[in-house]
Amino acid sequence: MESKISFKNDYSEGAHPKILETLIQTNLVQEPGYGADSICKQAKEYIIKETGNPDSQIFFVSGGTQANLLVISHLLKPYESVIAADTGHIEVHETGAIENSGHKINLIPSREGKINSVGIQAIVDAHTDNHMVKPAMVYISQCTELGSIYSKAELLEISNCCKSNNLLLFIDGARLGTALTSSANDLTLKDIASLSDVFYIGGTKNGALLGEAIVFQDHKLSQGFDYYLKQKGALMAKGRVLGAQFLALFKDNLFYELGTHANVMASNLASAFKTNGYAFATEPVSNQIFPIIPLILAEKLAEKYEFYIWQKLDGQNVVIRLVTSWATKESWINQFIEDIQ
Repeated sequence: MESKISFKNDYSEGAHPKILETLIQTNLVQEPGYGADSICKQAKEYIIKETGNPDSQIFFVSGGTQANLLVISHLLKPYESVIAADTGHIEVHETGAIENSGHKINLIPSREGKINSVGIQAIVDAHTDNHMVKPAMVYISQCTELGSIYSKAELLEISNCCKSNNLLLFIDGARLGTALTSSANDLTLKDIASLSDVFYIGGTKNGALLGEAIVFQDHKLSQGFDYYLKQKGALMAKGRVLGAQFLALFKDNLFYELGTHANVMASNLASAFKTNGYAFATEPVSNQIFPIIPLILAEKLAEKYEFYIWQKLDGQNVVIRLVTSWATKESWINQFIEDIQ
C-alpha cells in the first residue's frame, strides 16, 4: 500500500545530505569524547560568530524537551517558578517534565501563542511573599507552538520587562530556523542573543538527525552546567555526532536555507487555502499553518495525507495543523493544493 504524505511534523525525515556528508567525512577521525572534540569546537565557533557574543557558552544536547528541562532546572532555585504561555511546550507537550523537577509553571493566557509584558507583570505582582513561589524566569518559544513569531519590538518589550523585574529570559528555539527566515521576521540571531539570557537553536526540526544547541550569554549562568549535563545523563560520549551536524548547519548557511524552504512550502499551501476562501486560526507566517476547514474536507484529505486535527470548532468545521519541513517536496504541495480545490 502506498504510504501517505505526512504534514504532521518537521522531523519525519532523517537528515539533510550535507549533514550526512559531514558525519561521513569526520567518521574515522579519532577525537576526544564528551564534546571536547575539534568538531564541536568548530561548530561552536560558527554559532558564536552568528550570535555576535564572544562570551557565549554553548552546549549540545539531544532534544528539545531535554534542553528545556536542563536549562530551567539548572537555573531556578527549588522555590522559584517559570512564567510561560498557556500554549507553551513546557506546559502542554512535555509530560510534566518541569513540574517533575520541582518547579511550578505560572501560566499566562496567550494570544496566538504569544505573551507580553502586561501578562508577565501581572504574574510578578500577584506573587507577593514567601508563602508563594517566586517567579524567576520567563519562557517563550520562537516560533511559538501556534506558528506565530515574536517581532523585534515584542521581544524587546518582554526583555525589558524581565530586566526590570530581575527575571531571566529563556527562548525555546526548537523552530528558530523557520522563525528567523520567515517573511514576517525582523530579528537576527544576534538580536535573539542580545535580548535573552539563554536560548537554544533547534537542529532536530531543521534538518539534523537530532540535536539542539543551548546558548548561554553569561558565564555566571552557565557555571557548572557541564557537571549538570553529566549528572542528568545528557552529556554524550560521542558528542562529536551533535557537533558535526551543527558544523554542517552553520558552516555555509545551511541552517537558514532549510528554514527558508520549509517556510516557502508552507506559504504556498497557505496561499491556496486563502484563494479558496478558507480562514486560519492564526495568521500563517512560518512552517506551521492552521487552516479552518469543513470536517468533511478534513476527512477526505486524511485519506491521502497525515496531519493533526488541532481543534474541533463545531460539528462541521475543524482547525487542522499542517507542518512543512526542509524535505517537503514542491510536488507534494501542488498535489495537496489540487485536492483542496
